[in-house]
Amino acid sequence: MKNKNYYAILMAGGVGSRFWPVSTQDFPKQFHDMLGTGDTLIQKTFQRLAQLIPEENIFILTNERYNDLVFQQLPNVTKRQVVLEPAMRNTAPCILYASLKIQKENENAVMIVAPSDHWIEDEQAFSANVKTAFDYCESNDALMTLGITPTLPNTGYGYIEYDKTATTEIKSVNQFREKPDYETAKSFISQGNFLWNAGIFMWSVKSVISAFKNNQPELFELFKSGYGSYNTELEDDFIKDNYEKAENISVDYALMEKSDNVFVIPATFDWNDLGTWGSLYDKLDKDEDANAIVNSKTLLEDASGNMIRSKRDKLVVIDGLKDYIIVDKDEVLLIFPKEKEQDIKKVLQNVKANFGEEFG
Repeated sequence: MKNKNYYAILMAGGVGSRFWPVSTQDFPKQFHDMLGTGDTLIQKTFQRLAQLIPEENIFILTNERYNDLVFQQLPNVTKRQVVLEPAMRNTAPCILYASLKIQKENENAVMIVAPSDHWIEDEQAFSANVKTAFDYCESNDALMTLGITPTLPNTGYGYIEYDKTATTEIKSVNQFREKPDYETAKSFISQGNFLWNAGIFMWSVKSVISAFKNNQPELFELFKSGYGSYNTELEDDFIKDNYEKAENISVDYALMEKSDNVFVIPATFDWNDLGTWGSLYDKLDKDEDANAIVNSKTLLEDASGNMIRSKRDKLVVIDGLKDYIIVDKDEVLLIFPKEKEQDIKKVLQNVKANFGEEFG
């Protein structure tokens, strides 16, 4: 029997613009089957969390424009479980809002905040790490995170520096470090006590609300003022009237970098944040020429290292391309060098400026 005090906030409000043209503002990547497995990313994440947490205690936090998509893809969730943001305000306001709702329902709750678009293969190891964190957070005033052991000096992630002298699985965090340049990333890895920040957090509802009260008093007072309306029919009106007043601030900056009761568990599972076409390419099986193919039927000549995705069973013929992203979706065809994948976000802005919002 699953622990009724276990809760989850599944973060599903992002746009995923580096996965354009598949991921768009109206239909972002978490609602797509990016790896061709038969399940979308949000469905996989929900299933993973449900191995440890009662399904009715998994809250989906998303922008109100994705309300219908959530119910289409997670048909068993109830209206109570879908927490809608009327405006984009980064992660701190929505986490505080959801935490207050959960506190009102169960003041003994411990919870995980998890992105909806990450890929984790060893789900048993994931559940074991989360259970360790929950056990600690139930009896300690702690803000906990899962860190990923770096495999290379990646400049696309923030880093967590933990206490080198710690011999236990749970380690005290010294500081969070912003995304570094390449040389700094190399020095982090050589020191041996740096982890990638995966944006996965665990804490008791008491601890996180106390941290908001101490570190973000204005934000706390704004959302606390609606406490009487939460989980009632008056909640929607309060949120519509007040949510836009919240500061646009991440939970990392609002709480984690300011608190002195932060701990990390080095994850024991494989992890990929699926943030770009290149990260998806890394995760997929390849053919003998290192091409990663999703959905397509292909006829390839002198083609290697490519990421190829189309509608299911569409024939894609390629000759003479190496290390390219080739994505065909409806009215858009993207053929783009893999080494420039970080520029896709900029390309999307140019597309919208020149051809209109309907392409993005």
